[in-house]
Amino acid sequence: MTHSDSRRGMVLVTVLWSISLLSALAMAASVTFRGFAGVMAVERDQVQAEALLTAGLETAAGIVQTPGDVPLSEVETTATLGTGAVRVRLNDEGGRIDIGKAPVEVLASMLRSIGAPEGAAGTVARRIVERRSPGSAANPDNGGHPSSQALPPSTTNQPFADLGQLHSVPGMEPEWIEAIAPLTTVFGDSTVNPLTAPLVVIAALPGVDAQRAAEFIKARRNSLSNPDRFGRLLGPAQQYLAVKSQRVVSVDLTAELMSGYAAAAHAVIVVLPQDSQPYRVLIWTPIPYAKASIWGSPMTQR
Repeated sequence: MTHSDSRRGMVLVTVLWSISLLSALAMAASVTFRGFAGVMAVERDQVQAEALLTAGLETAAGIVQTPGDVPLSEVETTATLGTGAVRVRLNDEGGRIDIGKAPVEVLASMLRSIGAPEGAAGTVARRIVERRSPGSAANPDNGGHPSSQALPPSTTNQPFADLGQLHSVPGMEPEWIEAIAPLTTVFGDSTVNPLTAPLVVIAALPGVDAQRAAEFIKARRNSLSNPDRFGRLLGPAQQYLAVKSQRVVSVDLTAELMSGYAAAAHAVIVVLPQDSQPYRVLIWTPIPYAKASIWGSPMTQR
């Protein structure tokens, strides 16, 4: 082989290596671009889903502010926008037993209703009441929702910030806390709203058994405008009931984009008269997935 042939061979090898390197770089760039596009698509879906959830909160606040006497108990609606839809379910927090304000006998009866022994229920109920002092007021963590605002002083006097604080009460079993979660709130009053209290809450009041609670709920459906009439069915337990304005509501939100991307959250909002804000978020808890789809197909975890 001549010197000239050797040089041509080296040039050919160099060209082939350059072509291979450019091909590899092009492939890497393509993969990177596809990955970047995928990330952008996910972020876009997240932003749109969050916008739907916020629209759900605004829908809930509008329902609370709408004049009328419709009790906010398992009230459901769906708002449809251009990007998707959000399902909204509202419940009045005043229809639950407030662990920070309910009388000791109500707390003890509630614990007995979920299976706590007689003696332990009374002891733990007294310890809960002992924890309630003027210096124990606390603001609950709102979970970081962008609509959250600092609350006026009249809404922050809560002896307990959340149900989880009961874990520090001596004698309180973790399974009891889980069992009373559907019955309790930290945004209620010393009494329960008879217009919105679910069956399990009525059945947890002192002296009320399952049959009497069921009769109460049946009478409430037939005579919603006269709470005194069906309240008398509970006998002495009527003292633990009081009709009140429905200003603090829990809101369960399920949003789904047209693409199938889903998001869900649980919130508690308050609508105050003559407030500078249309509503305020007290609790915001994102939920990683939802089990049912607005469009009729199962939602999957994202």
